[in-house]
Formats: sequence, structure tokens, C-alpha cells
Amino acid sequence: MRNIILFDPVEARENLLPLTYTRPVALLRHGILTVAEKWQHVIEGRYSFETQDYLSIKYPLELADDDDNLFIAGNVEPDGLLVEAVKALQPGEAITCKGALVAARGDRGRCTATEWDGDILAINQLYDIFMTNGEAVMRDYRMLTAGRKSQELSDSCRLIGSPELPDGTPALFIEEGATVEGAIINVKNGPVYVGRGAEIMEGACLRGPVALCEHAVVNMGGKIYGPTTLGPYCKVGGELNNVVMTGYSNKAH
Repeated sequence: MRNIILFDPVEARENLLPLTYTRPVALLRHGILTVAEKWQHVIEGRYSFETQDYLSIKYPLELADDDDNLFIAGNVEPDGLLVEAVKALQPGEAITCKGALVAARGDRGRCTATEWDGDILAINQLYDIFMTNGEAVMRDYRMLTAGRKSQELSDSCRLIGSPELPDGTPALFIEEGATVEGAIINVKNGPVYVGRGAEIMEGACLRGPVALCEHAVVNMGGKIYGPTTLGPYCKVGGELNNVVMTGYSNKAH
């Protein structure tokens, strides 16, 4: 099993304060998942974090006994071609993008780097979380729903827009255990994802792209404009527009 370490790039961590005071960069939520969850979904392995000393008490670094560690920048998000390139790294090889380290296998100080000339979705500034959340939601949505079947939407709800995206992916995906009743859901501009145990109450209006993570709740009459993400166990009412709530938060009006 690969030993994978998600490290905090120094400049990105500084730019992402105050959010990174309390967590490694890779635990920031962008789209539906955290960066760490995205990598865990595409590369199997034992994951740990290289972060600030005071955070390492909660998020300890675990190095491989044979020093064969795969380091990945905690602000960089996976996509198909990049994932394959990272998987293909041999000991002593690294990938950089615009001079910044993206991934390395083994001793980072001695690796031979190859410059990546493709596009990379990365969180370098606080505003990236919001400005590119729509793209991140779409990427995560396709990854999480591929080959799976959604729960049926209740007859008490109204869906506006095509029930399928241009590639045939369902435009609305409701996980097992989620509840959606009496809501208006517009998927013309992007999909809507409703996580396990989440609830959309009566009279709520959602305009995608929108993601409710597990056990998130939209109260009665809530109006959610995308691109918006409600993290796990968030509870919201009133209006939200292009918001990312990291989890366990409440916004009543």
C-alpha cells in the first residue's frame, strides 16, 4: 500500500489563513469534498499530513519504514491526467507546475522534477475557494455519481431543467437516507447533490450547482444560489449565494 503524505505548501498555507490555523491545507473543503477526500477517492493508500508542528498533534505525519513516501501538495486537486502522472512517479521523480512542487516520490530535495504543462485546479488564495467552487462541485459530482443511481425525487418537488447533463449524468443526485420534500430545484446552470442524511425542507429553492454534504439541512423557505456548498451537518435558512460552509455551522436567517 502506498504511503501518501499531503503536505502544506508554505505560501499557500500563509495565503489561506485564518482557515489553515486549525487544519492542514488538504482538509479545506472545495466543491463537495475536501482535497484529502478527493485524493483518497482516486489513489488508494495510507494517508497522513505534513503540517505545522502544533497541528501535527491531531494530524500526525506517518513516514514509510523504507522511505518510499509519495508527497502531494495539499492545495492541488486531482484530475484524470494528473492522477495518472502521480501514480506513475518512480522513486526520485517529482512533478512541478510553474516551479511549485505538485508531487514527489522519495526525498523531495533530491528528486528530478518534470514540469507539468497541463491545467491544474489548486487553492492558492482564499478567493479561489469561492471563484472556482462551481468547477470543483462539477468535478466531485461526476466522480461521486459515476455509475450510480440516485433516489427518486418526491412528487411534491419540482425540477426545473433537463434531468440529465449533456453527458447523460443525472442533473440531480439524492443519496440514500436524504429527504427532499416540497422543494423547487433548478439544474439549468449546474447539478444539485444531496448527501446521505441531508434534508431539503418544504418551500426551499435551490439553483445549481449546489452540494449538500451528509446531514446538511436547508430550512423551510431557504433560497440557495450556486455555486454553493454546505458542509457536513450544516443547517441554513434565508439566502446564500456562492458560499462554502466547511461543516458543523448554522446560518438561521
